[in-house]
Amino acid sequence: MESQEKKQRQFSALLCAFALCVQLQLGLTGDCPADGRTWVPFGGGCYHFVHGKEDNIKSYTFERAKTLCQGFELLTVQSAEENDFVIKYSPAVWKNNVNVWLGMYYDTNSEDMKWFGESPVQFANWEDSSSMSDLLPIDTCVALHSNTGKWENVSCLDDVENGVICETVQKAEEAKRKPSALLSALVILSVVAIMGVSAVIWFLQQKHNLGSSILTAFEYHPPFRVLDTDQSCLVEAEETDSVP
Repeated sequence: MESQEKKQRQFSALLCAFALCVQLQLGLTGDCPADGRTWVPFGGGCYHFVHGKEDNIKSYTFERAKTLCQGFELLTVQSAEENDFVIKYSPAVWKNNVNVWLGMYYDTNSEDMKWFGESPVQFANWEDSSSMSDLLPIDTCVALHSNTGKWENVSCLDDVENGVICETVQKAEEAKRKPSALLSALVILSVVAIMGVSAVIWFLQQKHNLGSSILTAFEYHPPFRVLDTDQSCLVEAEETDSVP
């Protein structure tokens, strides 16, 4: 009996694990914006490398770069891995080396550089010669060199750069909120199949337990053998005749 209960608990745990996997598959899958532009996923973010027209010289002011991102932020680099990703992917977009605007600005309140979104600058990859001494703090922006990955302080107002990368975080995939008909059917069939198997196992166990209890309660006992009336009379007559 204990082994059967243990099996039932294991089966229930398996069913719960399957349901959790389905929930994670449907609800936690990351996705990039589907706005017609090419977004490259990396880590927890999505990146759009602005290609521009081949025959035109690319030159973007800081304000123009922000406009090109259309509601998303300019590139923010939070780790060495993310910095390396930009270096390695850039040649797939631009033939020559470019200087990419970073989404960094000088915060007058904290008197320090910050990323858009108010996150502090915890990782940096400055060039050795990069210095803020030649620029007013409020006019200080940053560009990343795609060939080296090094950062350089530039003027937010006077300088133009030829590379723009837009960035956004991956969000729960909107398409997954309305799963495809095939995926929905597979999930439903899987759940129904597991519930069906569970019901059959439960029914067989109950039937086995019920059958065992009936046999135990109603064991077969053969009836006492009783002589027929005529036979008993003959026996008594024979005993009477044999008496002297």
